[in-house]
Amino acid sequence: MNEKEMQALLRKTAAKAAAKKMPNRPTYDPALDATRADRPEASADATEIFQEMKKRDR
Repeated sequence: MNEKEMQALLRKTAAKAAAKKMPNRPTYDPALDATRADRPEASADATEIFQEMKKRDR
């Protein structure tokens, strides 16, 4: 599997994983907003995973 195929597969997998997450719903209690974690960028995660996969492939 070459690098472009791997990146395409990662994008496809990341899109599926992002679709399964709970949608952001409005909250009416500020305490709930304080305890909720921010969602990280998908592209940063994909880049990290891709780099790890390249290391293991060698």
